[in-house]
This record gives sequence, structure tokens and C-alpha cells, in this order.
Amino acid sequence: MKRLALLVLGAALFCAGHVIAQQKPAPEIRRVVTKLDSSGKAVVMIDEKTRLVAPRPPNLVANIWVADKAQPDFTSTDDRGRTKVGVAPKAGSIFRVVDFAPESAGGHPTDVDAMMKLIGADAPKKGLPPRHPGMHRTRSLDYAVIIAGEIDMLLDEGEVHLKAGDVVVQQATNHSWVNRGHEPCRIAFILIESQEP
Repeated sequence: MKRLALLVLGAALFCAGHVIAQQKPAPEIRRVVTKLDSSGKAVVMIDEKTRLVAPRPPNLVANIWVADKAQPDFTSTDDRGRTKVGVAPKAGSIFRVVDFAPESAGGHPTDVDAMMKLIGADAPKKGLPPRHPGMHRTRSLDYAVIIAGEIDMLLDEGEVHLKAGDVVVQQATNHSWVNRGHEPCRIAFILIESQEP
């Protein structure tokens, strides 16, 4: 009897975890930023819900933090999450969260060069022509963590299916994110500006 109860409890916990992992992400994310005060003590500078917005509809984006240099000095009290940037600043980095809308939701660009036009002169000079409207290449080392949902990462040749809990390291490679599911896919990115590949 005890063994059966443990099996039922284990199955219930597994199902609850699966349901939580498959839930649609909220249109905002809690952002907590710390700083050193004038006496050198660690304090909270920002603790707020940050809404994801649609600069690239139908996908939603929120910059969590932008560092404008490789070795920040931490003296600024500006909210660096409000900085409007598309790619990592020269010698800097971006921490960003993106909700990728399902392809079935509509509203996605159809011009095969759509993302490359957004990146513009900041795009690296090398690389194959885009094969998908979302295909782009940045001059950055990108760390990505799939937080919720599933997504396909298209490359110059082939693609990789990713789901919540998977991680990706992109080294200035052509890629596109395509959500063929029915729910948004949330990904956290850290983009670090790098040399021309």
C-alpha cells in the first residue's frame, strides 16, 4: 500500500511538473537588479514586473539589462534595461527575454531579408543568404536558455528542435527561430559583442 501511494505521488508530481513546464508564459517577467550603495552595501536597485513589448511583431521582447562596455564599473544608477538596442553594443552585452509567437498566430514578416534589414550595418559581412524571413546573424556570442515551450532553430543547413530546459551557444552563426507549436516559446538570451567572424 505504501509503495502504491509513493507511485501515485510520484506520478502526480511528474504530471504537475509537466503541466507547469507547458504553461503559456505571462506577458511580463519579474526583473530584480542589485547595486552597491554609497557605503558599499548590496541593495536592490530595481524590483519590478517588466512587460515584453513587440518591436518585432508578433514576437515579444524585453531587454533585462544592457552593458555598454566589457568591464562595467557599476557606478551608473540608470535603468539599463530601458536601453533601446538591437544588437550588443561595442564591447558590451545584452540580457534579453523573447517570447516567440507560434507561426500559426500570423503577423510574421514574409520578406526573406526582414531580420537582416533590422540588423542593418551591424550584421557581419560573412554568411550565406537568408533562407527564412527570421534568419539573421549578429556579431556576438549568444547564450540561450529555453524557459518555456518548444522551438526550432534553423541554420544554414538543417535545424535543431529545442524545448524548455535546453541551452544553446551560438557563435555568430546564421540562424532563425521558428515556433511551429501552438503556444509562445520563451527564451532568455545573453548576447556578448565579439570580433568580426
